[in-house]
Amino acid sequence: MSGGGSFGAGHEGTPGRGGVRAALGGLTTRGRSFLAAGVAAAVCSFLLGQPDLLRVGLLLAALPLVCVLVLHRTRHRVAGSRTLSPARVSAGAESRVRLVIENISRLPTGVLMLQDRVPYVLGPRPRFVLDRVEAGGRREVSYRVRSDLRGRYPLGPLQLRLSDPFGMCELTRSFSTSDTLTVVPRTEPLPPVRPAGETPGYGDGRQRSPALAGEDDVIPRGYRHGDDLRRVHWRSTARHGELMVRREEQPQKARCTVLLDTRAVAHEGAGPDSAFEWAVTAAASLGVHLLGRGFSVRLLTDTGTSVPGPDGTGGTGSADAAGLLLDTLAVLEHSEEAELSAAYDALRGGGEGLLVAFFGDLDEEQAAVAGRIRQRCGAAVAFVLDGDAWLPGPGGIRFSSGQVPVAERVLMLQKAGWTALPVAPGTSLAELWRCAADHTGAGRDQGMRSGATAGGGA
Repeated sequence: MSGGGSFGAGHEGTPGRGGVRAALGGLTTRGRSFLAAGVAAAVCSFLLGQPDLLRVGLLLAALPLVCVLVLHRTRHRVAGSRTLSPARVSAGAESRVRLVIENISRLPTGVLMLQDRVPYVLGPRPRFVLDRVEAGGRREVSYRVRSDLRGRYPLGPLQLRLSDPFGMCELTRSFSTSDTLTVVPRTEPLPPVRPAGETPGYGDGRQRSPALAGEDDVIPRGYRHGDDLRRVHWRSTARHGELMVRREEQPQKARCTVLLDTRAVAHEGAGPDSAFEWAVTAAASLGVHLLGRGFSVRLLTDTGTSVPGPDGTGGTGSADAAGLLLDTLAVLEHSEEAELSAAYDALRGGGEGLLVAFFGDLDEEQAAVAGRIRQRCGAAVAFVLDGDAWLPGPGGIRFSSGQVPVAERVLMLQKAGWTALPVAPGTSLAELWRCAADHTGAGRDQGMRSGATAGGGA
């Protein structure tokens, strides 16, 4: 059986035909029983001297063999297509998979059994039985998949099983390609509060970038078709001998770095209810929220890897940046790092604007490193996960050494200038975000009052 078709954006190749030996391997239990009965009848005919029994045995043995030969030489051309709607879903959401089978040969097919390979985490393998498909006919079936675990999951290749009318033989043919379903972390809507890094004039949360609208810039540029003639810079035009216009800028754009601690030693447990998965989901929610508010968001891990890049701009719109962020978080795993030094080095340039970190378990040394990280940004918010509370068992007691209790971790970070909040199971990220904004605002107001008092005393 040959065939072709497109699954998603690519083409399915011609399914492999296999040899006669592979076709004989497709004999069903019924076909093998007929063949065994025929051989037994032929042997008995020689032993008992009954020629009529030999004819019966030959008929029983020939029937499954003829079915194998006819089915093997049948040249059906079947095309198939797969459509994922959507191809990127949040954890726990469903995606609909639509399969279209078309008979592009001049002969009708027999009964087709259709099976699509899917990973176990997406559910059982879907199986469909298609009645006889006429020449040029098509059939459409669909199924749904869902996963509570983020990741990238292959769908396919598609398998077609062709059987003869007597049920003696079944041949399986597989297409060659597959598609990928991307399951991204869930995102939680956050309240539209104003963190410290977003407030104009506070910290280094904003940067300026050239564009087509905004405030005047003293450096002129060459005239472009469509520029407003009212913006012609006549002094530069006279000096360069060609029309020059005043360069314009976009309004200041806030910057934010989301630091995610992925160290395996900092997070114990696995599964959708683990502390690490909460941190990944929270980082996704916060990143999408800030991108929607006009921030330039960079995702940074303890390994020093950043997305979309070292400058955190990415050069794309908020929708593209959000897609890139979610796709990265969909496949993020634990790292083998033992320290946060790589993240500290990645922030060496300073001026990172707002920094939001999700920390796991910290010992005294790594808490000190986190304190030094705070000095390289304008404002800093830390969500400190209480690993003991996430552990199963009574009280979530852990007998590991070197880890500092969550209350002490929070206090150490607060002394270093972080707005640090502990995170326990069941805590709402929206409430934490609102509380963090209140803390940063209160700290800023207190600092301003202290400065004013000092100035008045002077």
